[in-house]
Amino acid sequence: MPAWLTVVGIGDDGFAGLGRAARRALLDAAIVFGGERHLAMLPARLAARREAWPRPFDIAPVLAQRNTPVCVLASGDPMLFGVGATLARQVSADEWRVLPAPSSLSLAAARLGWPLQEVTAVSLVGRPLATLNVHVYDGARLFVLSADGTTPAALAALLVSRGFGASRMVVLEHLGGERERRLDGRADAWSGAAVAVLNLVALECRAVEGAPRLPLTPGLPDDAFRHDGQLTKRDVRAITLTRLAPSPGELLWDVGAGSGSIGIEWMRTHPACRAIAIEAHAERQRFIEHNRDALGVPALQLVAGRAPEALQGLATPDAIFIGGGVTVPGVLDACWAQLRPGGRLVANAVTLQGEAALAAWRAQHGGTLTRIALAEAQPLGGFDTWRQALPVTLLEVAKSDGDAQLDRITKQ
Repeated sequence: MPAWLTVVGIGDDGFAGLGRAARRALLDAAIVFGGERHLAMLPARLAARREAWPRPFDIAPVLAQRNTPVCVLASGDPMLFGVGATLARQVSADEWRVLPAPSSLSLAAARLGWPLQEVTAVSLVGRPLATLNVHVYDGARLFVLSADGTTPAALAALLVSRGFGASRMVVLEHLGGERERRLDGRADAWSGAAVAVLNLVALECRAVEGAPRLPLTPGLPDDAFRHDGQLTKRDVRAITLTRLAPSPGELLWDVGAGSGSIGIEWMRTHPACRAIAIEAHAERQRFIEHNRDALGVPALQLVAGRAPEALQGLATPDAIFIGGGVTVPGVLDACWAQLRPGGRLVANAVTLQGEAALAAWRAQHGGTLTRIALAEAQPLGGFDTWRQALPVTLLEVAKSDGDAQLDRITKQ
């Protein structure tokens, strides 16, 4: 059967800029869905009924028209931060087709002469401004899809606060249309002039002297986090994340999260990594909320509660880190039971009781124990000496299919 759904990418030049196949699809459609701005671009001669997206946004009205000739209008390339990605999760490949127009990213790259493969794209449409933080580093080139006309000024303020006031900003309005306009400036001198709702911001990030460095590798400086001392320290954190071995799309439980440092750095390794921070202490919950935004991972989920009770109903994790609570009855058992087959569990302890709990766990489930002992040179009178940090015992264990089967038998 022919596809009943066609998703048409449309630019700011409207119906006149569409190719033959896109025009034909619109002429043949019984219903056209799209935003009010896109629907207004269609000529009166089209016979199709026009349906604006409901608020809040929902594709259910489209799916309700299965086997009716339907068109959906989207900006530029529908598969780039567009409705196409949402529809793809609900519609099989043989039911629809996509007819893209040049994306705003392609047009911006053409205007600026920036090779598109060397530019990071960030969408702030429906996403918090803090999403940008993880992508800001000296020399980075970014294309930012703005939420509205206030986004450029907000970006300028964020860059200045991060020590990137020297960054070059180029605002491109109505790309590809008759009203296309370009505004150039520096973040620390941004005029705040009125900007069209439809705009894209190109950034060349430049750090000023003294701006803090936040590398993408695990092991951020301890002072990058707001905390009360309950923090997995930098070198131990780097080792711990290596053992947790994040991969794109995987979910981490950070149990007894403290400042949230492990979950935050897990998510910084790849945009698709997800994390849930479980923390009972109210002040530390506020630290996590601050740190996740400041370090560019506002999507980190915070669960206020104490393990093991707070673990009920959470999505199945691919990896679990227990930074606090290994001696609490039931925590290790509950985490192990919820971990998916093939998943990794890493737990750290600094007390003798915690170390004993991890050793007993290893005797039952296997895995490896590692002692991490670090020392830092510090002044002693007119000389320097080594100051030992508290040694950390690290347990690492992977869950096999056999372990999962044993868990099921035990529960029965």
